[in-house]
Amino acid sequence: MSHELISRSVDLRQLQDEGYEVEVRSNHLLIHSVPYLNSRGVVGRGTLVSDLTLAGDVTTTPGNHVAWFVGEHPCQKDGREIPQIKHTSQSTQLAQDIVVNHSFSNKPAQGYANYHQKMTRYIDIVSAPAQSVDPTATARTFKPVAALPEQSVFEYLDTASSRAGILAVSDKLKSSRVAIVGLGGTGSYVLDLVAKTPVREIHLFDADAFLQHNAFRAPSAASLDDLTRGLSKVAYFRALYSRMRRGIVAHEEHVSEENVEVLLGFDFVFLCLDNGPAKKLIVDRLSTGAMSFIDVGIGVEMVPEPLALWAICRVTTSTPDKRDHFSKRVSFADNNGDNPYDKNIQVADLNALNAALAVIKWKKLCGFYQDLEKEHNTTYTTSSNLLTSDDLL
Repeated sequence: MSHELISRSVDLRQLQDEGYEVEVRSNHLLIHSVPYLNSRGVVGRGTLVSDLTLAGDVTTTPGNHVAWFVGEHPCQKDGREIPQIKHTSQSTQLAQDIVVNHSFSNKPAQGYANYHQKMTRYIDIVSAPAQSVDPTATARTFKPVAALPEQSVFEYLDTASSRAGILAVSDKLKSSRVAIVGLGGTGSYVLDLVAKTPVREIHLFDADAFLQHNAFRAPSAASLDDLTRGLSKVAYFRALYSRMRRGIVAHEEHVSEENVEVLLGFDFVFLCLDNGPAKKLIVDRLSTGAMSFIDVGIGVEMVPEPLALWAICRVTTSTPDKRDHFSKRVSFADNNGDNPYDKNIQVADLNALNAALAVIKWKKLCGFYQDLEKEHNTTYTTSSNLLTSDDLL
């Protein structure tokens, strides 16, 4: 109830996004860790409490100007109780699980328009003397807020989206089940970006082990212990990203003729593998299955003079509305060993850019980003700094 009411109510969500420790309990609003100065001149922490007036399942204009406090009575620097808010001091049980020590009264001429205005006004009055003694004393602690499985796919609330005011846009990704085939350099960065969206499930397909060279072209920073554990790529990345979110499923297997059918059960598939024949098998099945998917690729060449790398990143999209370009853009050739990329000369920044371009396109298809071009093939070339937009719908 607490998280749901906070997420639906603009004033409560604003308090939470600004870093206050917000809780809704027994139809009351509580702000924890509010600093105050006691009569001995010592900074303490208390809880500010207000009753809640609701209109359906959201807050509305506060029904009164009164607030309560759990803790000692806040004082001025001279040790006297703050007169601007003083009302009564006695232990009072507001609900079965809420007992307060003091009631405050500070009524502006026009009343309080919402709970953000009401609570921040009281916090300003209560905390000002404490901040004059300790300038770092603040009620905006930005304490992490855990989320239950029924509330979010994340282990803690996505306050980045709520602070930016884009929760409604992010919700367009919410119900998706996404598969990532290949957890090499680019695939691992695709996971890094998709894991921070509210998609319901992310399935990882790769049979390879996570080795030392993989650490230098993957997001995060693998430790020596990580490398010596001998985990598969999918097990390593599942463990890494499960610290942040739920719904990551590891499949320690390559996609082959035996299991390709499983990909038809997803809403979207990212293909991040460089094995041409394996890719063709998957592309053919996804195409006949009317699936939408993106294939990524990087080409790198050594330029002898001035001894530098030339590189191109490619993102090719295939949807039921447009597939005729795909075979012209994507190679299904077997690895011949002549390409530096095939020799695992990958560069993390190219992997990250390739993944970012792919995820941006996926988000366009989901309606997260506006898409005016509807391009189905994009390339970026390092030497000319050229970003193309081809195969428009």
